[in-house]
Amino acid sequence: MEAMKVDSESRLLQRKQCAYESLDETFGIQKEIYKGQQYSHIYFTRLRSMRTLLYMLLPNWKPLLPVCTVLGLEEGKECIIVGTLYKHMKLKPSILDEYSKERSPVPLVQPHNFIHPDDYLILEDESGRVKIRGDAVLPSAYVTGVVAALHGKETGDGSFLVEDVLEAGLPHQVERPIISGEDKYVVFVSGLSVGGSSSNPLQYQLFVDHITGHLGDEKEQSIAAEIVQVVIAGNSVEMHHGLLNGQSLGMKELNRMSESIKELDILLSQIAAGIPVDIMPGPDDPANFALPQQPLHRCLFRGSSAYNTFRSCTNPHSFTLDGIRFLGTSGQNIDDLEKYSDAKDKLEFMERTLRWRHLAPTAPNTLGCYPFTDRDPFFIETCPHVYFIGNQEKYETRVTKGTEGQIVRHICIPRFSETGVAVVLNLRNLECHTLSFKIEFDTELEEEMKNRKNAHD
Repeated sequence: MEAMKVDSESRLLQRKQCAYESLDETFGIQKEIYKGQQYSHIYFTRLRSMRTLLYMLLPNWKPLLPVCTVLGLEEGKECIIVGTLYKHMKLKPSILDEYSKERSPVPLVQPHNFIHPDDYLILEDESGRVKIRGDAVLPSAYVTGVVAALHGKETGDGSFLVEDVLEAGLPHQVERPIISGEDKYVVFVSGLSVGGSSSNPLQYQLFVDHITGHLGDEKEQSIAAEIVQVVIAGNSVEMHHGLLNGQSLGMKELNRMSESIKELDILLSQIAAGIPVDIMPGPDDPANFALPQQPLHRCLFRGSSAYNTFRSCTNPHSFTLDGIRFLGTSGQNIDDLEKYSDAKDKLEFMERTLRWRHLAPTAPNTLGCYPFTDRDPFFIETCPHVYFIGNQEKYETRVTKGTEGQIVRHICIPRFSETGVAVVLNLRNLECHTLSFKIEFDTELEEEMKNRKNAHD
């Protein structure tokens, strides 16, 4: 690991290290073969796994009530049913709506959220489906794909009146190791968008120089030496999508597309020379679209991939540092939840995914995912200590505590190209703070320079 030199006469600062273990195997697509299978398999696998879990919780929740299937419901008889929720949405876009938009001057729906007061829920299991009513389960708080246990009774109109809801809750959490007296930091950054219209090379270089210890006095360099990991959570480059029109590209167009990747590789090489760095793909990166996104190919990073500290990872991404478990995405799962449900902030959406024990409940309904046949990789079996999402509008963080003593640090990582903000986490106590590298330009001076140029011309 690279040692940072403070000055010619003082000691060398040795960068701290920690034990790293990748847990991305579950998100890898290795032996799966696509044979035209439908998405019913992944829904069935999800229901089977979650139902087994919920059945174990029922004796402590409603021990005296019988458990029924949808087909076995009897009018007026209280019981518990377990199944997958489907949310009927009046404003949910369809391909027919997209087709009609081309012929309509006014959009049919608002693009940011598709919630409507007339939305309602349906619960489905292998035997059938039934419409859900009651104030105990609000359609605005749920999405299609969530598995839950409902206590209620069938009414005369054939619907199921819900009196109480049981969610799976936070999964078991491995006890967090005690790190006494020694600070070690993890730096999170996302939305670099290198090569984009809003990118600022100076902003990137300030970030790299700061974390690698090439800026500041001895005190600041001592703090930089305590950074043990950098995580880049998606959207690292901005491709020129105007070139991707389905036609063959010439050498000039290919060079334009590769410029941003080459620039990113230079930045990653500077980081990887001194700090372990994980890079995750995002929705705008040159990777597969459907979740789980597979690692960006190492051939894209000719310089940085030569370092053993460089890791190209999946999205979602899971790993441990000194026994502390991390789980995160590039933001697609939470952004999709925001379109089809309601919450006070992004952190609440994150908390819901942990309570539902599913990282991406809207996949495959409204969020693209691979059609797995015998497993659901988004099922959360172990509760993380740190749960992060990238490419958000602003920085937010909160600690969630579970009923069994689980403690989870939630982190929303803002887009760096727009905010200039990176997030720093202390492994010792899971406390967070931000580093800002935003460069503000003097608009008046810029305007004066533009006027002088125009006058000269």
